[in-house]
Amino acid sequence: MELGESIGTTEALRDILGCFVPDADSHSFVAIHSGFINDTFLVRKGSEPFYILQRINHEVFKDVDGLMGNIAKATKKLRAADYRPMAVFPTMDGTPHAALPSGHWRLLEYIPESITYDTTTDVAIAQEAGRLIGKFHLLMQGELPDDYCDTLPQFHDLELRYAQYQQALKDTTPERLTLAEQALQKVDAIYAHLQQGRPEKLPLRVCHNDTKLNNILFSKDTGKALCLIDLDTLMRGYFHYDFGDAVRIIANTAPEDEKNLQLISFHKERFTAFVAGLAMHGPLLGKEELEALPYGTILMPFLHGIRALTDYLNFDAYYKITYPTQNLDRALSLLRFSEIAMAAEPYMSTTVKQRLMPLE
Repeated sequence: MELGESIGTTEALRDILGCFVPDADSHSFVAIHSGFINDTFLVRKGSEPFYILQRINHEVFKDVDGLMGNIAKATKKLRAADYRPMAVFPTMDGTPHAALPSGHWRLLEYIPESITYDTTTDVAIAQEAGRLIGKFHLLMQGELPDDYCDTLPQFHDLELRYAQYQQALKDTTPERLTLAEQALQKVDAIYAHLQQGRPEKLPLRVCHNDTKLNNILFSKDTGKALCLIDLDTLMRGYFHYDFGDAVRIIANTAPEDEKNLQLISFHKERFTAFVAGLAMHGPLLGKEELEALPYGTILMPFLHGIRALTDYLNFDAYYKITYPTQNLDRALSLLRFSEIAMAAEPYMSTTVKQRLMPLE
């Protein structure tokens, strides 16, 4: 088991866990490498998974108290027969997280017999994802967006991300610019399209803001979606952010860093199933929000793509990478999906109009 030099030994992790539970010495740890930002460990007692121990990346999330406050407020609302939230356990001193020399740590519930999916070919999973995201927003209706702090200010701000990209173009090396030439060409064309079709007069909501498929927890037994996890980006946003971020994974079985761009697709049946899941809750969105959904499906992979490309040009300072060009591969894959979504825009608009009724 490799715990990673940035964390330390099993003994160090037991000391951290001891801030939350009295019997820390009886637990063991397995590093989980699926996330790009935080450091995460599955905590076992004997052979059984028991908790999730996580170090919040304080370099990324500057206001950890605000972040944990957002989660505490939201989890009071996110309770229903068909929505089962993951509990956050306080420290032995009653604080929401442990601020230690090694970082800011929290302890999360491990939900037995649960699973996440990085991609899917199953329309039932696509529909459940749509139902679950719709349920999240239904439960959060009435929450005031300004009561939630922005854990990542301007997280999905198109102009900010483009400006950061422009600066990275100036700061990088000629070698990286040459390797990234194909991605640079895609950015300009997609950005121009997004500028032309930008929606206006949309209501702010409390959004998850990171609804990729593996942030939805499913029951192994029933196949039902249980809850959204990884609530660090829970803050103000627009519904098409959550919609587009989910669709970019659900309608495409290729991973984010797929090198063969021919494998990247827009699967209409899974898109329709996802929309059908949203429709299970009845009218949920206003007319303008519904019209913005296809735009969100183009916007969200573009934003992730331009951020990965910017990070590549900035010498991979933000995202964890496992090989030198992974950020560039992410960028090319995500930008390619944006291109395909642009071509599918008429289909998406028709499907949304047929399946989703606007609020009066």
